[in-house]
Amino acid sequence: MKQTLNKYNDKMKKTIQTFVDELNTIRAGRANPHVLDRMTVDYYGTATPIQQVGNISIPEARILQIQPWDTSLLKAIEKAINESDIGINPSNDGKVIRLVFPELTEERRKELTKDIKKKGENSKVAIRNIRREAIEIFKKMQKGNEITEDEQEVAEKEIQKLTDKFVDEIDAHVESKSKEILSV
Repeated sequence: MKQTLNKYNDKMKKTIQTFVDELNTIRAGRANPHVLDRMTVDYYGTATPIQQVGNISIPEARILQIQPWDTSLLKAIEKAINESDIGINPSNDGKVIRLVFPELTEERRKELTKDIKKKGENSKVAIRNIRREAIEIFKKMQKGNEITEDEQEVAEKEIQKLTDKFVDEIDAHVESKSKEILSV
């Protein structure tokens, strides 16, 4: 039973990590290298993450600079950024690519916070689905006489505690990211 609880705890942790990774890719008006996390560039026929083909730095609060180790990749990096959904046009000076993050408008900030809340709700649904799956497993184990009725009750209470803990964690992340975006 403990093994099963740990399995579902790990599943919930992975859901939280996915949610946090998703939040990191949302740009909040400041340069954030995580906006490049999902972008890949064609490097000698292999889709390679941008972080692995150059140096990424933040020379100013709203500027992200990418300096590829191989300057022949400048065009490919520029193309990958243009085809992405971050909505920033890269400027290429022949040596480095700069991404200037514009200030977010009030309307855009509100839009982003709504999007964050929606992503948070989706993650909570995923956590609750994991809880439901775990409870079904415990019921099957009880029917199959692998655990007693009391053990099933204890397991269900434990999985509910985990669910509440992770839902609260999602709420905290949503709150934190919303504050970051709404602060001017």
